Formats: sequence, structure tokens, C-alpha cells
Amino acid sequence: MSAAVASSSLLPELIQHFSHIITVFLMVSGLYIVIARGNLIKKLVGLSVFQTSVYLLYIAPGKIIGGTAPILASQYGVYSNPLPHVLILTAIVVGVATLALGLTLAVRLREAYGTIEEDEILALDQQAELEE
Repeated sequence: MSAAVASSSLLPELIQHFSHIITVFLMVSGLYIVIARGNLIKKLVGLSVFQTSVYLLYIAPGKIIGGTAPILASQYGVYSNPLPHVLILTAIVVGVATLALGLTLAVRLREAYGTIEEDEILALDQQAELEE
């Protein structure tokens, strides 16, 4: 009986912090993909997932329920701050540019080494150093 009471009181807390839970999940999964995978494309996907979690981290507190755009009018009393949204738009542009650069480097590495696996590239580099 006490477990049912505890779970019923826990559900509103989880719903209230849903965006934080999703942010932490995305952050951990993106970091895991970057660390655990040797494929450069998969690492770039992990970085994109991690960046998305950071966007959510900044956007979620910026929205005020019932808040409007900061246009001064007598009928509005609660305003949302537009600064987090503007900063995230800039971060998205930078993130897309970074992803494009990373994909370009992956293509060039594929042309030079014939693979995009990190382990194989390092082994080819070590082999080239030993031959010199």
C-alpha cells in the first residue's frame, strides 16, 4: 500500500521535471555514443545528440507558461525572456557548421585512408611511422 502511495506522489514530480529528465538522457546517450564508438560518423551523430540536449537545457527554463513576447501592452502581465531562444538559434547555426566541417573531414579521411574507423586510421598511421 505504501508503494502505491509513494509512486502516486512521485508521478507529479517526474512530470514537473520531464524536460530535465529528457535533457539528462540525451546528454548521457550522446556522450556514450561519442566515447563508445570508433566510427567517425557515429561520433558526429553523438555530438549532435549531445548538442541537442544542451539546446533543450537552455530552452526549457526560458519558456514561462502564460508568458507572451516582451511587447509592452496593458493586457499582458507575464513576459517570456527571448534571450535564450536567440542564443540557441545562434548555437544551432554554429552546430550545423561544425557538423558540416566534421562530415567534410570524415570524407577526406575516407579518401586518404580508405576507412572512417578510428582504430584503423591510428593503426595505418603507426604503420606509416614504422616504415619511415
